[in-house]
Amino acid sequence: MRVGVHLMRYDSVEPSALRQELADTASAAEEAGLAWVSVMDHYFQMMAAGFPADDPMLEAYTTLGYLAGVTSNVQLGVLVTGVTYRYPGLLAKIVATLDVLSGGRATLGIGAAWYEEEHRGLGVPYPPLAERFERLEETLQISRQMWDPANDGPFEGKHYQLAQTLCSPQPLARPEILIGGGGERKTLRLVAQYGDACNLFATTPDEVAHKLDVLKGHCEDVGRDPAEIRVTLLHAGDSLLTGDVGTFVEQMSPYAKLGVETVILRPPATSLAAWVRDAVAPAVPAVADLG
Repeated sequence: MRVGVHLMRYDSVEPSALRQELADTASAAEEAGLAWVSVMDHYFQMMAAGFPADDPMLEAYTTLGYLAGVTSNVQLGVLVTGVTYRYPGLLAKIVATLDVLSGGRATLGIGAAWYEEEHRGLGVPYPPLAERFERLEETLQISRQMWDPANDGPFEGKHYQLAQTLCSPQPLARPEILIGGGGERKTLRLVAQYGDACNLFATTPDEVAHKLDVLKGHCEDVGRDPAEIRVTLLHAGDSLLTGDVGTFVEQMSPYAKLGVETVILRPPATSLAAWVRDAVAPAVPAVADLG
C-alpha cells in the first residue's frame, strides 16, 4: 500500500507565506516517499462540513502547476474537480498542460459536483443531478478524445458540442482518470467504463468491500477487468497525529486486503509541512508491505 496526502486547509500561515509553506510541504512529501499529492477543487471552503466561511481556498490547477514546479516524483491531481467548474475541452487542455510540465505526473480527478452554494456564490450554473451525471459522462468522453493524437475531430453530445478537439501539445502519456465517489448506480458504472482509478471514503472495510463488489459487477457488464482500476481511499489518519503508527497499520490492513492501492490522508488544521514530515512520513514504510 502506498500513501498520499490531500491538501485542503491553507489556514496555518498568512497568504504571503503560503508559497513557501506549499514548497516545504512538497519537499517533505518527496523526502518521505509519498506517492500522491492532491488538492481540493472548490471556490469556497466546505462550510457544510463545518469549516469557516473565510477559510482560505486556493484555485486548484494554479496550485498544482506550482507544485509541479517544486516536485519531481509525486503524482499530482485534484480530488476532485466538479464537472460544472470548467468547460470539458478547457479542462482536458489544462490537465494535458499539467502533465507536460510535470513530466507525465498528472491525474484528472473528477466527479459530478455537489457544492451548490459556491456555484450560486460565483454565478456558475448548477444543473440538476441527473444532468450533471450526463455532463460528467460527456466530459470523460471528450477528455479521452482530446488526449488521442489520432482524433482531433468534432464531438457532438447532448450538452457539449466541440468543433475540433485539438490538444497540442499532447500529454506525455494519457493522464490517469480518477473518478471520485461511491454512488453505486451511476458513479461506479462510470468508473468501470471510463476510469483508471476510483476514490472511496474510508467508512468501514465491509462498506468498501461492498462498493468494490458493485464496481466488479459494472466491470463485468462492460467487459472490463477490475484489476485495471487503481483503488484509492480517503482517510483522516487521526492516529498518526499522536504518533500511533501501529494503530494506523491495523486500520489499513483490511483495506489493503481488499485491493486498496493508495491511502490518501487529509490534514488537520496545522502546518502542512510539519504534518507531512512528522505525522505522515512514518506511515509510508509502515504500510508498504500491506496487501
